[in-house]
Amino acid sequence: MGNLLYIIAVILVIIWAISFLGGFYSGGIIHALLVIAIIVVLLRVIRGNA
Repeated sequence: MGNLLYIIAVILVIIWAISFLGGFYSGGIIHALLVIAIIVVLLRVIRGNA
């Protein structure tokens, strides 16, 4: 399950970077999902479950 969260976070970062650098409008949902994914990954690292 932990590896799945990292994969989803990486995919979201890649999609965000492509839309940000490419000038495409992906809406606010990608930013909300990206923030959630980063928070989950940081919590796992801080707790030592990584």
